[in-house]
Amino acid sequence: MTESTPCYRPSVHKPAETSTPIASILAARWSPRAYDEAATVSEDQLRALLEAARWAPSFGNTQPARYLVGLRGTPSFDRILSTLNSGNRAWAHRAGLLLIGVMVTTNEKGDVPYAEYGLGLASENLVLQAVDLGLIAHQMAGFSAEAAKDFFGLPDDVVPKVAIAVGHPADPSVLEEDWRIEREKAPRERIPLAEFAYADAWGTSAFSG
Repeated sequence: MTESTPCYRPSVHKPAETSTPIASILAARWSPRAYDEAATVSEDQLRALLEAARWAPSFGNTQPARYLVGLRGTPSFDRILSTLNSGNRAWAHRAGLLLIGVMVTTNEKGDVPYAEYGLGLASENLVLQAVDLGLIAHQMAGFSAEAAKDFFGLPDDVVPKVAIAVGHPADPSVLEEDWRIEREKAPRERIPLAEFAYADAWGTSAFSG
């Protein structure tokens, strides 16, 4: 099996229940917390994740997304882990890779338009590439941006916005809290498509059924 071959485990495979078929990589993506602490993310996998993020679209090709990278066992991993809130540290320490997505907000022309949107697009590319590699990824708002700026010496115009854990899936039983185990096993949910897209007026579904 090559590194790019998906290897979803039944215990964590929770495909989206959609009203019509969508791309399998999109249906497979979700945000587990159960990571295999014995498995590693290789440098080739890391490179593929970041290449996917690098080729995301951005306003006027301004490319505002950057990533702080920490493979488990490195000082950078420990720095990123320490920025997470206690709830996220409780499970993210098992991930093979931790990242912090930051946005560059200025360039030689001034303020970069839609920098946060650009970072979001790049990060979605990254987590979808993780799915393609048979990995799992979980994006987190629960971290200290100020600590990240201090630890990594970020300039004033570089703003940390998201932390991301990446690694190999494990059985939910590795999680210590019962509520997290139940959440890991729970069905995925979204609002109905009829409440998601409107036509003619707000609240008027774009779909007849």
